[in-house]
Amino acid sequence: MNNVKNAKVAIVTGASRGIGAALARRLASDGFAVVVNYAASSKEADALVEELKAQGAAAIAVKADVSNADDVRNMFETTEQQLGKVDVLVNNAGIMKVLPLADTSDALYTQTLDINMRGTFNTLREAAARMNNGGRIVNFSSTTLALNMPGYAIYNATKAAVEAFTHVFAKELRGRDITVNAVAPGPVATALFLDGKTEEQIQNFAKMPPLQRLGQPEDIASVVSFLAGSDSGWVNGQILRANGGAA
Repeated sequence: MNNVKNAKVAIVTGASRGIGAALARRLASDGFAVVVNYAASSKEADALVEELKAQGAAAIAVKADVSNADDVRNMFETTEQQLGKVDVLVNNAGIMKVLPLADTSDALYTQTLDINMRGTFNTLREAAARMNNGGRIVNFSSTTLALNMPGYAIYNATKAAVEAFTHVFAKELRGRDITVNAVAPGPVATALFLDGKTEEQIQNFAKMPPLQRLGQPEDIASVVSFLAGSDSGWVNGQILRANGGAA
């Protein structure tokens, strides 16, 4: 592991649990100083920070609602004050509530767009002004965008926007050696995915990829590790569909 004093700095949004926590652990093991962003789960975020510190990494927990521009600005400022300027931004925070479009309330529509779309917009805009040259940005889309399953219309709309941001923002950062890519996971075995589903539903999702299993958080963390590292320097403006071949 790198000397933490000289470590590059990574922000992972929505990092207190699930895929986000796996991302934070992997980037810490890769030698990054890690910001564990959370919106509500302070107990889990603090426990993860202590775990990373015990393993020799530099880590802090920062509360910020990514849909709030002031919160995002403060998150970057806190990161700079405590760890240094940002080298890697991973936009993992998001919500997925599945309902037919006709049954979606105004409140759920607004909440989904605010967190998934506006949240990514807020962090990208802040990163443009504050990120180190040579950095890496990894956004999160979803394989649901390719599957067009009923109930996912609003969620998919936000992820289509994230993919559009990814393609265009990569070009807008021309001359700064910053790459902008996105990961589009398939079904991943996290509590968020498993809760509320029958065993039959879970098995149906597990059979979708030809590899015949659900993804694990570590599968996605490995992809993000690649995109955040030096080996991915010639990959830019791309969507990497990490789904076992489901779509």
